[in-house]
Amino acid sequence: MAQRGIREYEGKKILFDGLAKYMPVFKGKSEKLALVLPGTDPKQLVKDHPWLLKEKLVAKPDQLFGKRGKHGLLCLNKDFKETWAWIAERMNKTVTVGKTTGELNVFMIEPFTPHSEDSDECYVAIKAFRDFDTIYLSEKGGIYVEENWDKVKETNVPVLSSIEDVKLNMPEVGKRKAQIEEFVRALYKVYTEGGFTYLEINPFTFSGENIVPLDLVARVDDTAAFECAKIWGDLEFPSSFGQKLTKEEEFIRSLDEKTGASLKLTILNPKGRIWNMVAGGGASVIYADTVCDLGYSKELANYGEYSGDPSTEDTYQYAKTILDLMTREKNAKGKVLIIGGGIANFTDVAKTFKGIIKALTEYKAKLIANKVKIYVRRGGPNYKEGLDNMRKLGATLGVPIEVYGPETHMTAVVTMALGGKK
Repeated sequence: MAQRGIREYEGKKILFDGLAKYMPVFKGKSEKLALVLPGTDPKQLVKDHPWLLKEKLVAKPDQLFGKRGKHGLLCLNKDFKETWAWIAERMNKTVTVGKTTGELNVFMIEPFTPHSEDSDECYVAIKAFRDFDTIYLSEKGGIYVEENWDKVKETNVPVLSSIEDVKLNMPEVGKRKAQIEEFVRALYKVYTEGGFTYLEINPFTFSGENIVPLDLVARVDDTAAFECAKIWGDLEFPSSFGQKLTKEEEFIRSLDEKTGASLKLTILNPKGRIWNMVAGGGASVIYADTVCDLGYSKELANYGEYSGDPSTEDTYQYAKTILDLMTREKNAKGKVLIIGGGIANFTDVAKTFKGIIKALTEYKAKLIANKVKIYVRRGGPNYKEGLDNMRKLGATLGVPIEVYGPETHMTAVVTMALGGKK
């Protein structure tokens, strides 16, 4: 499972459509959301969303960062002309939010909801853990929720349990208790149906007798894409604010979006000496952490993983991308490639290794020139065939390849690769 952040715009569309099944007041709310990108034509935007000319509006950047109010990045209670001018003034401008600097280039517009910050802002979030989901609920929401975290009430919902079987731990919300409880229970159903791993509404407030979610932060489990296709639609997974992908990272991301498997790549240090080509999200963390624990964090070149039984061709393209990056610049000490992974449940090790072997063969001369040493550790379906093929390659490639199976611990292989005892 990989948790992927999504835009507030798309998160609210999923949220409002899902809530409408349980609370009719949310019916049609997803239609009153507008996304503004570089090059968006205001005339066409108004044509597509005529409500923009009829209501007071809220505009804000929609680029996976929070605390927009604290950083003066909210346009509140303005008509469309004022709202568009506010967006145009900030579009493609570089700003610093906290410690992150990036370019503003995506904005969301929605109707403005009048309310009192002192008494009408509440907080709710749902977060996935291994054995349960935790619901966080407080009558003190908004920009100061962290300062009032002692007021947050928690409720755990065990995996495979129904929200209807759980008693909610409610804060002091007075006469609105039943209304808020109904909303939270409906929200949890949308959370599970929509493949969310994290869903935070801070704050939600009230318009008359109706609950109105204001700011939303959401992450989904990207492995749920198939079963959530109708709910998600054409869901985009944008980069984090301030993150600029290299062309290689963009390429792997494009492969990932076209396959049911998972292919991830982040370049940490293109001049690094230690490169990982790891199968499995959990294993990728273990290998990277072990490299850092052994004192080689500054030499770790990349982070990523391939999993979910990718095809031979996808694995070949993934491996070729890493090998191309790895062999661009020489290092006097030589370089290390760790082809690792845990014990796969359903990924065909022989099939994926066939793609990796093809890439290694193509890069034979460059691997030799860069004094690369390769360490392999893998288990799972057809792993013996895969490891045997790697050993045969080692006999002809002219590059040192040490091959280990599941009897050798993952961290032990990293230790050996970095000069430790065998």
